[in-house]
Amino acid sequence: MIRNRQAFWSGAMFIALGAAFTLQATHYTMGTAARMGPGYFPFWLGVALALMGAIVMLGALNKRTTETTITRFDFRIVALVVGSVVLYGLALRPLGLYLSVFLLVIVSSVASHEFNWRVAIANALFLVLFSYIAFIRGLGLIFPLWPSAFES
Repeated sequence: MIRNRQAFWSGAMFIALGAAFTLQATHYTMGTAARMGPGYFPFWLGVALALMGAIVMLGALNKRTTETTITRFDFRIVALVVGSVVLYGLALRPLGLYLSVFLLVIVSSVASHEFNWRVAIANALFLVLFSYIAFIRGLGLIFPLWPSAFES
C-alpha cells in the first residue's frame, strides 16, 4: 500500500526522467571513464536519477512512513516556475546576468506557499553573487552582466 503518495509519485517522476535521459544518451558515443564520449555523463546521470527515484518510491511504501495524500494540482505554481525560467532565457541578453538571475529567483519564489519578500530578495542576491563567482570568475563564461545601456 502506498503510504506517502507525494514521495511515491515523485519517485515515479524521477524514474521516468532518468530512464528518458539514459535512453536518449544511448544515441551518442559513450566512450569510457578515461575518455568520455558525449553520451557518457547523461547516461550515468540518468541511471543515478532513476536509482534515486526508486529509493524514494520504495520509501513511500514503508509502513513507518508518514501517510500523506496529494491535493489538487496547482497550475499556477507550475506556470510561475516554468515561466520564471522562460523569462530568464528571454531576459539574459537584454538585461544581463545580474538582473535576469534576480528576476528568476523572485518570480519562482512567488510560487511558494511560504513566500516572504525578505527571504526571496536575500536568496536572489546570494544567487546573483554565486552566479558571478561560479560562472564568470570560476568557469570564465562570457555573459553580459548588466543591460547593454549600462555597459560602456
